[in-house]
Amino acid sequence: MIFHGYFRSSSAYRCRIAFNLKGVGYDFVSVHLRKDGGQQKTPGYRALNPQALVPTIEDGDFRLTQSLAIIEWLDETQDGPKLMPADADLRAEVRAFAQIIACDIHPLQNLRVLDYLKANFSAQQAALDAWCQRWILDGLGACEALLARRARSTFCFGEEPTLADICLVPQVFSAGRFGADLSAMPRVRAVAEACEALPAFIAAQPRNQPDWEA
Repeated sequence: MIFHGYFRSSSAYRCRIAFNLKGVGYDFVSVHLRKDGGQQKTPGYRALNPQALVPTIEDGDFRLTQSLAIIEWLDETQDGPKLMPADADLRAEVRAFAQIIACDIHPLQNLRVLDYLKANFSAQQAALDAWCQRWILDGLGACEALLARRARSTFCFGEEPTLADICLVPQVFSAGRFGADLSAMPRVRAVAEACEALPAFIAAQPRNQPDWEA
């Protein structure tokens, strides 16, 4: 299996966690989102992923994009711990939590959005950080409220990591990058800390990737 990603991409980060939790190996191909004008924009990569985004996986002739689709495909086709609950109601809750992050927060802090704000609205870094903080805090605040409805557990939805935790940890990492203050979100921070103590999450951290740049 070939995994095309980038160390700083939250979407690729999610997939790395899932690969590690499932115990699935892969051959990594770095797609640098800045070098050469963005390697994701090359014709060769666009042939794999028409959106010109990471991640992309190749498994023989099978190609798949979008991190949530990749993670659920891994969960359904590979051995190892299940990343989605067996209960249909709980599984839907996990998906909803994950989609707050993947569909509502992450797109607004995506590199192509920030580049557009710089190019078309002359946004400086302070303005970009404020933009990202606004949407990160809004979305993670909703995640905090959802967690607060539930009895306290080690991970978002119980005592084993799920898709919800896989999405939460990269988003907390991004919150730190953009200076978003999560001090008012104790449940989010506690879950992230529990996850970050696990080998599968540690190995997936951006600084532990072969294409890491400080």
